[in-house]
Amino acid sequence: MKLQSLVLVTAAALTMTTAFAVPAGTWSVAAGAHYVDPKSNNGTLDNGLSVDVDGDVRPTISGEYFIANNVGVELLAALPFHHDFDLNSADGTKVLTGKTQHLPPTLSVQYHFDNGSMPMNIKPFIGVGVNYTTFFKERISTGGDLDLDDSVGVAGHVGLDIPFAPTEAFRIDARYMDIKTDATLDGTNLGEIDISPWVYGVAFVKQF
Repeated sequence: MKLQSLVLVTAAALTMTTAFAVPAGTWSVAAGAHYVDPKSNNGTLDNGLSVDVDGDVRPTISGEYFIANNVGVELLAALPFHHDFDLNSADGTKVLTGKTQHLPPTLSVQYHFDNGSMPMNIKPFIGVGVNYTTFFKERISTGGDLDLDDSVGVAGHVGLDIPFAPTEAFRIDARYMDIKTDATLDGTNLGEIDISPWVYGVAFVKQF
Protein backbone atom coordinates (compact mmCIF):
# COMPACT_ATOMS: atom_id res chain seq x y z
CA MET A 1 0.00 0.00 0.00
CA LYS A 2 1.39 3.41 -0.93
CA LEU A 3 0.70 4.97 2.46
CA GLN A 4 2.69 2.22 4.15
CA SER A 5 5.59 2.81 1.77
CA LEU A 6 5.49 6.50 2.57
CA VAL A 7 5.65 5.79 6.29
CA LEU A 8 8.59 3.40 5.85
CA VAL A 9 10.62 6.03 4.01
CA THR A 10 10.85 8.12 7.19
CA ALA A 11 10.66 5.38 9.81
CA ALA A 12 14.47 5.37 10.13
CA ALA A 13 14.22 8.84 11.66
CA LEU A 14 12.85 7.21 14.81
CA THR A 15 16.34 5.99 15.63
CA MET A 16 17.87 9.48 15.60
CA THR A 17 18.80 11.39 18.72
CA THR A 18 16.30 14.21 19.11
CA ALA A 19 17.64 17.69 19.79
CA PHE A 20 16.41 21.27 19.53
CA ALA A 21 12.79 20.24 20.02
CA VAL A 22 9.98 22.51 18.83
CA PRO A 23 8.47 23.52 22.18
CA ALA A 24 4.85 23.06 23.13
CA GLY A 25 2.82 26.20 22.51
CA THR A 26 4.58 27.07 19.24
CA TRP A 27 2.52 28.02 16.19
CA SER A 28 3.65 27.61 12.59
CA VAL A 29 2.11 28.71 9.30
CA ALA A 30 3.03 27.21 5.92
CA ALA A 31 2.10 28.91 2.64
CA GLY A 32 2.80 27.29 -0.71
CA ALA A 33 1.28 25.17 -3.46
CA HIS A 34 0.28 21.52 -3.85
CA TYR A 35 -0.35 19.27 -6.84
CA VAL A 36 -3.17 16.74 -6.51
CA ASP A 37 -2.24 13.65 -8.55
CA PRO A 38 -5.18 11.17 -8.65
CA LYS A 39 -4.45 7.43 -8.75
CA SER A 40 -4.18 5.96 -12.24
CA ASN A 41 -7.33 3.81 -12.12
CA ASN A 42 -10.29 5.84 -10.86
CA GLY A 43 -12.87 3.05 -11.03
CA THR A 44 -15.52 1.62 -13.35
CA LEU A 45 -19.09 2.86 -13.06
CA ASP A 46 -22.21 0.70 -13.06
CA ASN A 47 -22.76 1.49 -16.76
CA GLY A 48 -19.37 -0.05 -17.62
CA LEU A 49 -17.56 3.22 -18.31
CA SER A 50 -14.14 3.65 -16.71
CA VAL A 51 -13.20 6.94 -15.08
CA ASP A 52 -10.01 8.94 -15.68
CA VAL A 53 -9.49 12.02 -13.46
CA ASP A 54 -6.72 14.53 -14.19
CA GLY A 55 -4.58 16.46 -11.68
CA ASP A 56 -4.41 20.09 -10.64
CA VAL A 57 -2.22 22.48 -8.64
CA ARG A 58 -3.45 25.24 -6.33
CA PRO A 59 -2.14 27.54 -3.58
CA THR A 60 -2.39 26.07 -0.07
CA ILE A 61 -1.99 27.23 3.50
CA SER A 62 -1.71 25.31 6.74
CA GLY A 63 -1.52 26.16 10.40
CA GLU A 64 0.01 23.95 13.08
CA TYR A 65 -0.11 24.21 16.86
CA PHE A 66 2.35 22.18 18.94
CA ILE A 67 0.47 20.52 21.79
CA ALA A 68 3.71 18.97 23.12
CA ASN A 69 7.39 19.17 22.25
CA ASN A 70 7.70 18.21 18.55
CA VAL A 71 4.02 17.11 18.40
CA GLY A 72 1.70 19.34 16.40
CA VAL A 73 -1.89 19.42 15.18
CA GLU A 74 -2.11 20.75 11.62
CA LEU A 75 -5.03 21.95 9.49
CA LEU A 76 -4.49 22.17 5.73
CA ALA A 77 -6.66 24.42 3.54
CA ALA A 78 -6.50 25.38 -0.14
CA LEU A 79 -8.17 27.23 -2.95
CA PRO A 80 -10.59 24.95 -4.85
CA PHE A 81 -8.92 22.30 -6.99
CA HIS A 82 -10.33 21.91 -10.52
CA HIS A 83 -10.49 18.48 -12.17
CA ASP A 84 -11.49 17.37 -15.65
CA PHE A 85 -12.51 13.74 -16.03
CA ASP A 86 -13.26 11.34 -18.89
CA LEU A 87 -15.69 8.42 -18.99
CA ASN A 88 -14.31 5.81 -21.37
CA SER A 89 -15.68 2.64 -22.93
CA ALA A 90 -13.96 -0.73 -22.55
CA ASP A 91 -11.83 -0.11 -25.66
CA GLY A 92 -10.61 3.24 -24.31
CA THR A 93 -12.90 5.42 -26.42
CA LYS A 94 -13.89 8.64 -24.70
CA VAL A 95 -17.69 8.66 -24.29
CA LEU A 96 -18.37 11.52 -21.90
CA THR A 97 -16.39 14.30 -20.25
CA GLY A 98 -16.97 16.27 -17.10
CA LYS A 99 -15.59 18.80 -14.63
CA THR A 100 -15.71 19.29 -10.89
CA GLN A 101 -14.15 21.37 -8.16
CA HIS A 102 -13.33 20.26 -4.65
CA LEU A 103 -11.98 21.48 -1.32
CA PRO A 104 -9.98 18.94 0.74
CA PRO A 105 -9.42 20.32 4.28
CA THR A 106 -7.21 17.87 6.18
CA LEU A 107 -6.54 17.63 9.92
CA SER A 108 -3.40 15.78 11.03
CA VAL A 109 -1.40 14.98 14.15
CA GLN A 110 2.30 15.21 13.34
CA TYR A 111 5.65 14.38 14.90
CA HIS A 112 8.67 16.50 13.93
CA PHE A 113 12.10 14.87 14.20
CA ASP A 114 14.82 17.40 14.94
CA ASN A 115 18.45 16.36 14.78
CA GLY A 116 21.36 18.79 14.59
CA SER A 117 23.63 16.13 13.05
CA MET A 118 21.56 15.88 9.85
CA PRO A 119 22.80 17.72 6.72
CA MET A 120 21.73 21.39 6.76
CA ASN A 121 19.88 20.58 10.02
CA ILE A 122 17.01 19.13 7.94
CA LYS A 123 13.98 18.30 10.07
CA PRO A 124 11.79 15.40 8.84
CA PHE A 125 8.24 14.96 10.05
CA ILE A 126 5.45 12.43 9.70
CA GLY A 127 1.74 12.62 10.39
CA VAL A 128 -1.61 10.90 10.12
CA GLY A 129 -5.10 12.32 10.14
CA VAL A 130 -8.44 12.66 8.42
CA ASN A 131 -9.40 14.27 5.13
CA TYR A 132 -12.82 15.74 4.34
CA THR A 133 -13.43 16.51 0.66
CA THR A 134 -16.46 18.38 -0.59
CA PHE A 135 -17.29 18.51 -4.31
CA PHE A 136 -19.16 21.29 -6.09
CA LYS A 137 -19.80 22.76 -9.55
CA GLU A 138 -20.04 19.27 -11.04
CA ARG A 139 -20.73 19.29 -14.79
CA ILE A 140 -21.01 16.60 -17.46
CA SER A 141 -21.07 16.88 -21.25
CA THR A 142 -24.61 15.50 -21.52
CA GLY A 143 -25.87 18.50 -19.57
CA GLY A 144 -27.48 16.28 -16.92
CA ASP A 145 -27.53 16.87 -13.17
CA LEU A 146 -24.30 15.30 -11.90
CA ASP A 147 -23.72 15.02 -8.15
CA LEU A 148 -20.60 13.80 -6.33
CA ASP A 149 -20.97 12.96 -2.63
CA ASP A 150 -18.62 14.38 -0.04
CA SER A 151 -15.81 12.07 1.11
CA VAL A 152 -14.18 11.33 4.47
CA GLY A 153 -11.01 9.24 4.64
CA VAL A 154 -7.62 8.77 6.24
CA ALA A 155 -4.66 10.90 5.25
CA GLY A 156 -0.92 10.36 5.66
CA HIS A 157 1.72 13.08 5.59
CA VAL A 158 5.51 13.09 5.39
CA GLY A 159 7.95 15.87 4.65
CA LEU A 160 11.16 17.74 5.26
CA ASP A 161 11.69 21.22 6.68
CA ILE A 162 14.96 22.83 5.55
CA PRO A 163 15.69 25.79 7.86
CA PHE A 164 17.31 28.95 6.51
CA ALA A 165 16.67 31.10 9.62
CA PRO A 166 15.89 30.29 13.29
CA THR A 167 12.11 30.43 12.73
CA GLU A 168 11.84 30.03 8.93
CA ALA A 169 12.15 27.02 6.66
CA PHE A 170 11.51 25.68 3.18
CA ARG A 171 9.21 22.64 3.18
CA ILE A 172 8.89 19.74 0.77
CA ASP A 173 6.07 17.32 1.54
CA ALA A 174 3.84 14.56 0.23
CA ARG A 175 0.42 13.39 1.36
CA TYR A 176 -1.75 10.39 0.62
CA MET A 177 -5.50 11.02 0.81
CA ASP A 178 -8.20 8.35 0.72
CA ILE A 179 -10.85 10.12 -1.41
CA LYS A 180 -13.78 8.14 -2.78
CA THR A 181 -17.09 9.60 -3.93
CA ASP A 182 -20.44 8.13 -5.05
CA ALA A 183 -21.67 9.67 -8.31
CA THR A 184 -25.28 10.14 -9.36
CA LEU A 185 -26.62 11.48 -12.66
CA ASP A 186 -30.19 12.79 -12.81
CA GLY A 187 -30.91 10.90 -9.58
CA THR A 188 -29.54 7.57 -10.83
CA ASN A 189 -26.58 6.06 -8.98
CA LEU A 190 -23.57 5.61 -11.26
CA GLY A 191 -21.19 3.98 -8.80
CA GLU A 192 -18.01 4.98 -6.99
CA ILE A 193 -15.18 7.16 -8.26
CA ASP A 194 -11.87 6.48 -6.48
CA ILE A 195 -9.58 9.51 -6.68
CA SER A 196 -7.27 8.69 -3.72
CA PRO A 197 -4.44 10.99 -4.80
CA TRP A 198 -0.88 11.63 -3.84
CA VAL A 199 -0.51 15.33 -3.08
CA TYR A 200 2.93 16.89 -3.55
CA GLY A 201 3.84 20.32 -2.28
CA VAL A 202 6.36 23.02 -1.43
CA ALA A 203 5.89 25.80 1.08
CA PHE A 204 7.49 28.56 3.13
CA VAL A 205 7.15 27.87 6.86
CA LYS A 206 7.24 30.45 9.64
CA GLN A 207 7.17 29.66 13.38
CA PHE A 208 5.79 31.99 16.03
